[in-house]
Amino acid sequence: MQIVLIEGDGIGPEVTQAACRVVAAAGVKVDWVKAPAGIPAAEQFGEPLPEETLEMIRRYRVALKGPCTTPIGKGYRSINVRMRQGLELFASVRPVNTLPGIKTPYEKVDLIVVRENTEGLYAGLEHEVVPGVVESVRLITRSAAERIVRFAFELARHRGRQLVTFCHKADVMRLSDGLFLECARTVADDYPFIQFEEKPIDNVCLELAMDPSNFDVLVMENLFGDVISDLAAGLIGGAGPGGGLGLVPGANLGTRFAVFEAVHGSAPDIAGKGIANPIAVIRSAALLLEHVGHGAAGARIERAVIKTLQAGVGLTGDIGGTGTTATITDQIIKNLGA
Repeated sequence: MQIVLIEGDGIGPEVTQAACRVVAAAGVKVDWVKAPAGIPAAEQFGEPLPEETLEMIRRYRVALKGPCTTPIGKGYRSINVRMRQGLELFASVRPVNTLPGIKTPYEKVDLIVVRENTEGLYAGLEHEVVPGVVESVRLITRSAAERIVRFAFELARHRGRQLVTFCHKADVMRLSDGLFLECARTVADDYPFIQFEEKPIDNVCLELAMDPSNFDVLVMENLFGDVISDLAAGLIGGAGPGGGLGLVPGANLGTRFAVFEAVHGSAPDIAGKGIANPIAVIRSAALLLEHVGHGAAGARIERAVIKTLQAGVGLTGDIGGTGTTATITDQIIKNLGA
């Protein structure tokens, strides 16, 4: 089985190689096809996301991606935005759940954030009207809105989830979010066996901070999803500056292609020191295995991560240990057979 591997930059090569070790130890034979992205790609090809990388994903259909830095102030478009739009990866899926051994004030976080990935303000439709005045267009289409809400309901149905919450600001953005809300209500009628609720995005933020156990599957437009998915990751803790971002997996899914990725940054300040936490990439690899038909191996990896956190041996500094990328990876591999 051939899968594209985008190592990225900063700590990217270290954490993606850790994930590759774990996948191999889980008994899944993968021929990783490396593709460039990030600062090294910009230096070599003049573009942080070369077209050849997109073509490789189109050829092999699935990729595991490490963190990539988009050079700032040099006219480059966001790597993630371009990848999601270029491959029509319309759904971002971020599962967030409380993990053992991680300090957090919340005991029962178990939710999934579903984010529309291709429209909204992140569609990149902006221009300078006159000097000093910039206008951005918030793009919402009926087809994309219905597609992402239906995706959320199907995800809930297949994973045994009971509640879908649609997050909006239709009281202010009456046309754009009004259309999205109308679409959400229409799609919800097709799933009478799943509870549906609609909440303003500011209320969602407040309620997540108070008691995240009230949520199950949340679905929303692009910018709201960017904010809420990171907020949700913070709910499950982690002592480092990235909080829970070093722990949660991520998936970007489309009709034909899929890219699984860590959602944290490239952390250039610790690159090469061997102390980066690889759990987010490892758990993303577990989601990838489930996607390509190796669900049992993916579940074994998830259980091994949980056993490693429970034991508290070999953990990296951001989650309370003194170990290294290698020690925590070794412990996860050891616990695959436990």
